[in-house]
Amino acid sequence: MNSPVLLPTPPQDEAELLQRAQQLAGQTFAALAAQLGLPVPADLRRDKGWVGMLIEQHLGASAGSKAEQDFAHLGIELKTIPVDALGKPLETTFVCLAPLTGNSGVTWETSHVRHKLARVLWIPIEGDRALPLADRRVGSPLLWQPSEEEDQQLREDWEELMDMIVLGQVERITARHGAWLQIRPKAANSKALTEAIGERGEPIMTLPRGFYLKKSFTGPLLARHFLL
Repeated sequence: MNSPVLLPTPPQDEAELLQRAQQLAGQTFAALAAQLGLPVPADLRRDKGWVGMLIEQHLGASAGSKAEQDFAHLGIELKTIPVDALGKPLETTFVCLAPLTGNSGVTWETSHVRHKLARVLWIPIEGDRALPLADRRVGSPLLWQPSEEEDQQLREDWEELMDMIVLGQVERITARHGAWLQIRPKAANSKALTEAIGERGEPIMTLPRGFYLKKSFTGPLLARHFLL
């Protein structure tokens, strides 16, 4: 009988977290899964969160699906980001769910988005679908926090989008709104509805929405730090 695999405990400090992340760089998903005794799915169609879960377990993340940061004791959020052979992001990056009701008094400073993006450990991963999932590798980590300019642009996007929600225009929001931050439906299926505010202030039912970082933000971010 196989003995149970002991998962890493949460890292004591930022240096330990970065060291663990650097040790993952260059390793395949198959190798990382084998170290934890996990099977590798054939693809990610039914296992969208599998890669994130694999990285989280290796790094000792504690938040799981909770709303707090992945490494709450360090104030750091973990984001895996699939990239192509040139290191360019292949998709937008989910930040958190967008609150569609009860938004009176919420400011950028106290928002969930800003909390999640205060400090982020970005881990690029090979995302080329032509590569078998087991053979894809993990890239070098990047610990980032927004500059004043980045914080200001994210604030402007957030305020524009939240104004639309508060004014009952949630159904008018498209992925084109916001320079770096966008809001899109985030639901398992079309029946998973939630309450929101309509244009006349009445309660309506709509799909849950999520905040996402556009590739126009993450692409230049990775390019600057990895000199792509």
